[in-house]
Amino acid sequence: MLPEHPHGTWEPTPAERWEDAFLGGNGRHGTLAFGDPHDDRVIVTHHALVRPDGGPPPRPPALAARLPVLQDRLLAGEVDAAEQFTDGRALRWVRAFHPAFQVRFVRGGVVWRGYRRAVDFATGVAEARCGGWHSRVFVSRADDVVVQYVTGPALDGDLSLDHRLAGVPDRLGVGRAVVLTPRGAQLTLRCRYPDSDLAFTGVTLARTHGGRMAVGATGLRVEGASGLLLLTRVHRHTGELDAGTEAAGLTALVSGEAAVTYADLLARHEERHRSAYERVTFDLNAPRTERGLPGSALLQRPESHALLERLFAAGRYHLLSASGALPPRLTGVWTGAWDTAWSGAFTTDANLNLQTASAAACALPEVSEAQGALIRAQSADWRDNAREIFGARGIVAPAHTDGESGHAYHFQRRWPMHLWTAGADWLLTPLVEQAETTGKRPAWLAAALADVAVFYEDFLSRTGPDGRVVIVPSYSPENRPANAGWGTLNATMDIAAARHALRTAAAWHPGPDGDRWTALADRLPDYRVNPDGALAEWAWPDLDDSYDHRHLSHLYPVWPHHDINPYDTPEWAKAAHRALELRGAENDSAHGHLHHALIAARLRDPERVGDALRQVLTGDYFHPSLMSAHYPGRDVYNADAAHTLPALLTESLLQSTPDRLVLLPALPPGWRRGAVTGLRTRFGARVDLSWGGGICTARVSADRDTDVDLKTPTGGPARLCLSAGEDRELSLRTR
Repeated sequence: MLPEHPHGTWEPTPAERWEDAFLGGNGRHGTLAFGDPHDDRVIVTHHALVRPDGGPPPRPPALAARLPVLQDRLLAGEVDAAEQFTDGRALRWVRAFHPAFQVRFVRGGVVWRGYRRAVDFATGVAEARCGGWHSRVFVSRADDVVVQYVTGPALDGDLSLDHRLAGVPDRLGVGRAVVLTPRGAQLTLRCRYPDSDLAFTGVTLARTHGGRMAVGATGLRVEGASGLLLLTRVHRHTGELDAGTEAAGLTALVSGEAAVTYADLLARHEERHRSAYERVTFDLNAPRTERGLPGSALLQRPESHALLERLFAAGRYHLLSASGALPPRLTGVWTGAWDTAWSGAFTTDANLNLQTASAAACALPEVSEAQGALIRAQSADWRDNAREIFGARGIVAPAHTDGESGHAYHFQRRWPMHLWTAGADWLLTPLVEQAETTGKRPAWLAAALADVAVFYEDFLSRTGPDGRVVIVPSYSPENRPANAGWGTLNATMDIAAARHALRTAAAWHPGPDGDRWTALADRLPDYRVNPDGALAEWAWPDLDDSYDHRHLSHLYPVWPHHDINPYDTPEWAKAAHRALELRGAENDSAHGHLHHALIAARLRDPERVGDALRQVLTGDYFHPSLMSAHYPGRDVYNADAAHTLPALLTESLLQSTPDRLVLLPALPPGWRRGAVTGLRTRFGARVDLSWGGGICTARVSADRDTDVDLKTPTGGPARLCLSAGEDRELSLRTR
């Protein structure tokens, strides 16, 4: 029977490449399942696995004493002065994310009949079937363990933990152990990094139904079993890990008065995972025949509504699965190789920010909490950045981090990331939106917002000829003026971030501090319209725009913020739209196309949204796993497109601020009929939408009393009055 809506995907053949393997995760551990009945491989990853590069992570450059001279030179018109603002160090990448190992169960005598592999987004289970063989794997949110369960007649094979993945260091110190126990076996793999006291250890507990187990040449030999249950955890540590203690912890998961089964383990996990995944649904009324196609076949139909439905579902699933201890990396929580592009890091000047943009609206507080965990763990390092580089109190976020160190040490002349001051505001923005959604203000977030405001109090000490504050030095990631150096003055993004940070902190801290921060925000410079009629990327006079670039940093006041919008600032919105028209795609990075589309949605341009979306869907950016790539032709495994797509589809249907609801701001022309349920607004309401035949029905359910402005595609200004606990049903025309 064909599904009404497939909350999952499937393929008719095993994965040949790790990029095509189906994914699972709980925000700590991750899995990549190949589904091969002969060589049943599951690559195991962990967010904490970053490779030491010799010694402690570098500190930020100590440049504060030289900052006043740099500011004087830039204000005097020395356009390349910032290119010498460095301590002379060479470019150093943050430490690289890498996989742990693969769990392999190799067996012979496979009967290839009725093969199918699939992943169920609602349960997180990746499975494969062939003949009577059935292999399942999920990563438990309840127990933080990788659970594998293989069944079939006469399971004869060799089980091992295999570290030999692409790019593994030659000098990785590897030790293995297999211990038979009265009820099963324990496999241990210890890997010590070269020239380091750091190591990581994987422990797998094996239990069989029937049959025999023995120590084999490469691990554990299994013969005559009808079922094989595997529980695996990975730890990164110094010194030695007590594998026996870890095995005892795994044993406790399946021990008790009654034997704990695979079904019991799954039920504990599913209670947490399913409830999160099913909070939001997206339906474009796609034909049932297309909904039943394998993912690889759907990807060949870029105009298919079934493809968008599945990519929305997959994006939510992968984003949830990659978020827990940390938010998603450039590769989520997955990789099958040690040479991950850009170190598999967290890049905070666009990539991470795009990936987590849907968290509040798409009801995934787990993602917001994971981003908050990253920020809280690094706050001391962010203070070091502010003090060492800018001589200021408060906090400054790095543009790249490995998830451990938050020091700003990844920079060079061409990309002076250490000069970028907008990062903390961008990283905190989705957490502010989450707080607005729930009506709850965490104390730590209030303190972090104050820290950003305090930084600007110290840093914004220079003024221009008009008496307005000048942001100097200033950097617009990852671009430069056509007629100046990389570090310059008054980047539009920096102005918008400072204004938003100061006003947000003031709203959260009323009183003398808030009054002072509001006054400083009012002294920031205006944006600038360039001779082409476009919002300029730099507000400082006579700095020329460089249009062909993948980043759209200067449109930050449009998205993610609402400082420029078609309702309150129509002339600025017109200039922003002109800037969007003139922006090139440069190297066709997926994040650039989707960033473009998100801004277009804010500016109520559905045709431009559709065009940018079409670029991604026709550019061969998605693997059969429905994880994405950074470039066309599935070049460079990267989660930007996969995780950002739900944000774009949501922004096209609904936008909100604490005092405004916008319905169908950028409905693409081809979406003639559809529905979305469970979206959340920043004024504390749930919204379900359905549309078709030119009519849209919105059901708005408020958590608290509020009045907001209502904007629709065809209606004039309206006020929507909501009472807590009551539902309002709205009907409007779509065109």
